[in-house]
Formats: sequence, C-alpha cells, structure tokens
Amino acid sequence: MVQDISRRTLLRYSVFGIGGAAVLGLAGCAPGGSGAPAATPGGGTATDFTFSSWSLSEEAAKPAIESALSGFRQAQGIEIDTVAYPYNDYLNQLTLQVRGGQFAGAAQLDVAWLSALAALGKLTDLSAFAQGKGYTDAALGAGKSDGKQLGLPWTIGAVGLIGNAELFDRAGASLTPATIEEFEEGLRALKGIGVIPYAASTKAAQLKDIVVWMQTFGSPIVDGDASAIGDEASIKAVEWYKKLYDEGLIAPDVDRAAARTLFAQGSTALYDDAPVGKSAVLSQSPDASLGDKMTPIARPVLKAGQTPQHVLWGHLVVVVDGEGAQTAADFASWLTSDTAQSETYFTALGLPPTTDAALSSNAVTSNTFVEAFTSSITATAKPSPLWKYPAYGQMETAIAEQVQAVLIGQAQPAAAMKSAGEAISRLL
Repeated sequence: MVQDISRRTLLRYSVFGIGGAAVLGLAGCAPGGSGAPAATPGGGTATDFTFSSWSLSEEAAKPAIESALSGFRQAQGIEIDTVAYPYNDYLNQLTLQVRGGQFAGAAQLDVAWLSALAALGKLTDLSAFAQGKGYTDAALGAGKSDGKQLGLPWTIGAVGLIGNAELFDRAGASLTPATIEEFEEGLRALKGIGVIPYAASTKAAQLKDIVVWMQTFGSPIVDGDASAIGDEASIKAVEWYKKLYDEGLIAPDVDRAAARTLFAQGSTALYDDAPVGKSAVLSQSPDASLGDKMTPIARPVLKAGQTPQHVLWGHLVVVVDGEGAQTAADFASWLTSDTAQSETYFTALGLPPTTDAALSSNAVTSNTFVEAFTSSITATAKPSPLWKYPAYGQMETAIAEQVQAVLIGQAQPAAAMKSAGEAISRLL
C-alpha cells in the first residue's frame, strides 16, 4: 500500500538540497561511497520488495507508475509495497529512512541527489544490471558516483529556456538569440508588448538557477577543491541579473511553479524548465494551442562561438541494500531499460527514455518538442559542479540567499558573492 508521508544520439545525455536532520546524518560519511555489494541479475526466486517514489504522490504521474508496478507484480507473482513522499520532502525523508535502516528496496532519485544518498554507504552497485541493456553512455554517467554504477537512468534531459513563439513573433524578438546582448534586446522588445519578458527564478527556493548563468559568464563554480564563487565571472553574472531585475525584464518572487503558471496564462514569454514541465503548463492553460507555441531556446552565450550552458536533469532508480534488494534491482533494470515500458512511460508523461532502442522509437522521434529540446538544450547539458558534494543543497542555498539579497538591494554583488563563496568553501 502507499504510505503518504509526508531520443537517438543527442538525447544520450527543481532540485532541493538536504535539510535538517538529513544533513547532520551525512556529515560524517564519505562522499560517493557504497558499502553494499554489486548485485547479480536474475539471482534466485523473485521476492517482495518496497519501492519509494515522489511520482506516486503526483496526480499526473501516479497512474503511469502504478501501471508499471502492477505489471511487474503480476509477471513475478510478488507484492511491491510503495512509499510516497512529496518531492520537496523526498530526499530528507528517504535519507532518514535509509540511514535508520528502515528502508530497503528500489527508490526513485533525482540525478542531483545521488552523491548525497551514496554517502550513506547503503546503495547497491548495479553495474551488472547496466550491462547489455543499451543505455546511452551519458545516461549511465548520470548514475555513477565515485566510479560505481549506483543508479540506473530512468529519464535524462536538461533544464533550459522555453519560449512562447507567438509572443516572440508579436514582439519581433529572436527565438535564437546567440549572445547575452541579443538576449537582452529580445527581452526589452517583449516588455514592450506588456508581458513579463522572462519568468526567471527570483525566489530563494529556486535561485540556484543562477549557477548556470554564472557558468555562462565564465565561472567554473568550483575550481579544484575550492569554491570559485566570488570570482569576476560570478560577480558579473549577478550584476547582470540585478540589471534585468531593475529594468523589469524579470519579476520578483518567481519560482518554477509560479513561472509555469505565468507561462500557461500567457503572462510571460520565457521561463526555465525541463521537458516534463510542459504537461504541467498545458494542464493549467486556457490556450488549447499553447503546446504548439512552446519552443526550446538554447541559452545565449557571452561571446559568439561559445558553448551554451545547460544543467543536466533526470531521474534514476537506485537500490538500497537489504530485504528484497535483488528483485528490486531486477525491477529497476526492467523499468528503466525495457523498450515497451519506456515507450509507454514516454507517451504518458513525455519523459525522455535512456536506451538507444527507446530513443529511436517512433513514439520519441515523432515528438517535435522533445526533438527540438534535445538538439538545442540537452546536447550541451552537464551536471552541476556542486552535485558531487553531499552538502550541495546547502551550497545552493548559500548562493540563492546572497543573490536574493542583491536583487532586493540589501547587498552588493561583490560582497554577496564573497560571502557565498566562503560559505561554500566551508562545506567542501
């Protein structure tokens, strides 16, 4: 029962950090470690196990997940207990359960959280389950920590800019701005037609989005074993963000959910999201044709010829060692690599699969939005430099709080970034 406690080659590639007790629990653990043995596919008789997921707490995703669970239950003749936490609470709750020995089995995991959970040393090495399944190299890479295959890739994409082509056309703004300068020109044109040009994240909870803009301006974020926040590039990025804010090109108090609502209502022309966000936008839009207007836009660069910066996005399935772990690993492999199941999941939720076979299927290649998103955004996506650290969530919070202070006029960019950099260095 549910416990409510709350494409092809290019596709070959709203995260919240750890808080409270979960952070304390990770503090003394070795990053990326796993004390559990590598599991072997098909080892013995299928047994009951538990599956933890935030998607089971979401109305749109729940039917597709339940259908997959039901199919595996019937095929194996077993029971699968399920645990569902809301996304915002998920990592904290799962961490506490795993650390306390109260959870074993398969679990859905955001790609950003792998190192944090791996630090507990209880994740099973799934290398044997990754062999011969046709996963793309980049997808597999998203599930590796400290050289071990600790997660199997369920869906892999990126977070990037999505624009409303109709509003861009009405304003005469370019849907393919190559540089920051061209991007700004487009935002000013959009402001002229009476919409919020860019529903960029300005609320602290989502201001980690600024990191990719810092990378766009040239900051490595982490340089070796030291924080690079506070360097010239990160300061210039925040100064630029503040300029957009002061000019009304971005708006106050916007997070991902608010941005989706504004976009759905036609009140903004541009926002940041992963492909999965499209369904959430369309579900609340009075414009039945909005889906045809949604256009992925490559993030502009500082100088022409540079590579657009995008952050990786996706879900993994990990296995916590313990009772039922062997069958849980078989389930994780089937759920993430079976072509028919992957196509069904993509058709239901629009989440890009992670194997060559599924990516080459008609269901995926005929989806023009995903194809466009893949070629313009996912193709250059990379993991955040902060994700390899268990305390990455605290690092993102340190950045977000200082950037917000700059936006509302309580701090100067240079001083704020110096403070953020020092806070990150203490957590490395």
